[in-house]
Amino acid sequence: MSETLAEYPKHYCGVFGVFGHPNAAELTYYGLYALQHRGQESAGIVTSDGRQFRTHKGMGLVSQIFDGEVLHNLVGSMAVGHTRYSTTGSSHLRNAQPLTADCVRGQIAVAHNGNLTNATQLRDDLEAKGSMFQTTVDSEIILNLMAQPTLNGDDNYLVQAVHRLEGAYSVVMMTEQELVGLRDPFGFRPLCIGRVGDAWVLASETCALDLISAKFVRDVEPGEIVVFDKDTNKLGGPRSIQAFPQQERRAFCIFEYVYFARPDSTIGNRSVYKVRVELGRQLARENPIEADIVVPVPDSGNCAALGYSLESDIPYEMAFIRNHYVGRSFLQPSQLIRDFNVRVKLNLIPELVRGKRVIIVDDSIVRGTTCKARVNNLKEAGAKEVHVLVSCPPHRNPCVYGIDFPDRNKLMAANYSMDEIRKYLSADSLAYLSLEGMVKATGLPGDSFCLACYDGNYPVPYDPLMDKHIMERRRNRIEGLGEALAKDEMQIKLL
Repeated sequence: MSETLAEYPKHYCGVFGVFGHPNAAELTYYGLYALQHRGQESAGIVTSDGRQFRTHKGMGLVSQIFDGEVLHNLVGSMAVGHTRYSTTGSSHLRNAQPLTADCVRGQIAVAHNGNLTNATQLRDDLEAKGSMFQTTVDSEIILNLMAQPTLNGDDNYLVQAVHRLEGAYSVVMMTEQELVGLRDPFGFRPLCIGRVGDAWVLASETCALDLISAKFVRDVEPGEIVVFDKDTNKLGGPRSIQAFPQQERRAFCIFEYVYFARPDSTIGNRSVYKVRVELGRQLARENPIEADIVVPVPDSGNCAALGYSLESDIPYEMAFIRNHYVGRSFLQPSQLIRDFNVRVKLNLIPELVRGKRVIIVDDSIVRGTTCKARVNNLKEAGAKEVHVLVSCPPHRNPCVYGIDFPDRNKLMAANYSMDEIRKYLSADSLAYLSLEGMVKATGLPGDSFCLACYDGNYPVPYDPLMDKHIMERRRNRIEGLGEALAKDEMQIKLL
């Protein structure tokens, strides 16, 4: 089992939009700041004053990309923002969002959270019709579809475009006069509506609304298109179009509750914090263990460990202290540096665990690297026993809807038995929450969720060979583009 891979999965991104506020850029900055956990690779903001788009994008954290001068120059009462991890598409500034285009209906900016399962076919079709692509991300496909001329009404292009998309997409889009939000018919990814004064806000999570003192209005429904324009306040809200009126199956990503969403967010009228505490309670009901203390892996295991402690009456101790200021290492990944990177993020307080039977709770084990290091830390500090508990079922299948779960051959639970994993972790026992228990903890029916990474039942079919083709083709394209740009830069230096 390799110890060289990152332990936790990466999410695709977070999106944010503002309509009708004189400080739209500043509100978007704070919205993206609150959504930083959904993407730490790049970020961007596009604003509109009704006539002109202004754009600023960069690589890194939101606070590193934007400052007062940049935000001052992003003039306009409308804005779209995006913060990104790469799952499909390489880590380059050209892939940073929002993406913009000039087309027959004016300027358009698009910020997308999710992953299209029919991206290759759509891209081939669009290129055959003359569309040109500058990036390797799915979002540019959406941008091209939105930019194409259509007939039969102002909103018809939106409905026609989303009917061609398959997979997961929560999108915030801006024209020169409108802000538009839309979700796929399964509702894989979250998107909500808020209001601050007379202005309107779209955000991936409610925690972004809280930071700007916006009032939560409602979630955008699966398959719904909401349009904010000059008549929105007169109507008391956005125009709503249900693009998939016959769609009944829902498939919200349950891993948002388990790990990705911030615990202070509310999704589907459920507090993420309370769901995670209940996950821990359910874990205790299913896996009672005689132990002296319950220890979370910060920060993702905090709520579940608290729930386990409350249900079992075993004391809760924050034995691992997290360093919140750890950045990416600039050193080469030797074994020494890999060990350092694992240890520098969490430091153990030995006095709390020495001579004790310890239950360590985490939200998930994907590859096992970090969990193995934590168990070793505890035993080196003198823990008598170490029992590993996980507040979700084993991940045995890749995600194709916007989470960077790896191929099956890199997922520990897909390739090893529970006892083999336990031995690899050097744990005295290992247990996962059941699929039924995880769903029960949400208080929602099982058919509300996508559970594909656990049970292999994909709501939207996909072809693994085509998925591999997507990655290879995009990698070749971006590498070729990078080489061309490098040659151009060298020619300029020579001149």
